[in-house]
Amino acid sequence: MNSTTTARTTRRRTLYVASAALTAAAALTLAVCSGANAAEAKPAGHTKSNSVAAGGWSGLQLTSAKTASPVRTQRLADGVSTAEITKLGEQHYRAKIVARGEVLATLETNGHDDGLDANDMFVTLTLDGQVHSWMGGGHQGPGTFTLAGGWQAKVTKLGEQHYRAKIVARGEVRATLETNGHDDGLDANDMFVTLTLDGQVHSWMGGGHQGPGTFTLAGGWQAKVTKLGELRYRAQIIGHDGVAATLETHQHDVGLDANGIYIVLSSGGIISAHA
Repeated sequence: MNSTTTARTTRRRTLYVASAALTAAAALTLAVCSGANAAEAKPAGHTKSNSVAAGGWSGLQLTSAKTASPVRTQRLADGVSTAEITKLGEQHYRAKIVARGEVLATLETNGHDDGLDANDMFVTLTLDGQVHSWMGGGHQGPGTFTLAGGWQAKVTKLGEQHYRAKIVARGEVRATLETNGHDDGLDANDMFVTLTLDGQVHSWMGGGHQGPGTFTLAGGWQAKVTKLGELRYRAQIIGHDGVAATLETHQHDVGLDANGIYIVLSSGGIISAHA
């Protein structure tokens, strides 16, 4: 699986597609990433005055209720919970986290993004009302790891910056990722998986955008997706100073690590990313 990287020197951010040094995700933090300064960043498990322990959840943020009708409902990565998203104003959204008919937590953007850690399911709500969720952080290979959606990744080291991950469901290998000079990724029925050069595997559910088109991704990046032919798409990853990298499918999915933002482009033209 191939991805084409366009190197650029930028003043504000540089994309290292083939970086071999990633920060381990043992202590994940959900930070403010759109329109907020560093002083407003919140740890992933932050709480306010109240907490909820129902259904095995703990350390969740609660906010006071306001009367409004949900704009849409979105299923989250654990397969049980949903987010009921309501628009309250310009760049002002609320997402109620609901499981089995009970509101377990509430996220609200009001000048900054918001997020929480719900017992290893991470959820973010952005200023434009987008909800992203994923299970756990990155897993450092070699080893066998459970992915979002309940599948497994069996990661083996083949050499320096050369890893292979077999994606297994119900005892059957459904796909294989391999790094050989570049990161790799796939879309497995709306479960997105990346394998990085240093053997880390990351996965998340949903959040895909169907190309062609231009879309805002996690971390403030933009992706301009164009269709080149049958099962062939190109995505230009755009930062403050222009195109920082390019992904191209040629009958297979591709992925990359954009400075801790993991991006997958499928052969069907769907692009997804998470922080």
